[in-house]
Amino acid sequence: MLWQFWQAWERLTSGLRSQCPGDAHETVEAWRAALRNSGGPGALIFSRQTLPLLSADDGAQARGLQRSAYILWQSGAGQPQVILIGSGSETQFALTAGKTLATEGIRARVVSMPSWELFDRQPDDYRESVLPSAVRARVAVEAAIKLGWERYGGLDGAVVGMAGFGASAPASVLYQKFGITTEAVVASAQKLLAKA
Repeated sequence: MLWQFWQAWERLTSGLRSQCPGDAHETVEAWRAALRNSGGPGALIFSRQTLPLLSADDGAQARGLQRSAYILWQSGAGQPQVILIGSGSETQFALTAGKTLATEGIRARVVSMPSWELFDRQPDDYRESVLPSAVRARVAVEAAIKLGWERYGGLDGAVVGMAGFGASAPASVLYQKFGITTEAVVASAQKLLAKA
């Protein structure tokens, strides 16, 4: 419950730039971005659990965090059919869901979005290159309240997240309890694509 309160507070606090890195590489880049920030207060929001590395490189890809949201992974070239957006520890579910959808022949893009505030400050052409407006099938993954994700998922998108208060248990148990899983992300994406 305290985590949900903090998540809502930091997102609704005007002028606060928060970043939720999804792995060790993103943490390094979030720290670098925080040191360079001269535009007001910032907060780094970390997970309590051990997280897998999102990419096998030396962290070069995570440098995209300097512009906040960036394309973490995509199956195939060209316009994706669905975009999966993760932030912090939930990015791992977006990534595994994207790879699962790819095995079904669906062109999926996975976007890591550690900071809404930084992404909103980017030029329109950059934001369009990451989240093309023509792709309306979007799923955001959030292990807290869903508030605000409609800005990036769009009116036709979905959010896999929580609608009630939290609970106390190991993360793996809580993810299952609240339905924040790879399977839930895949199912949401398939449902959106079926409607399209």
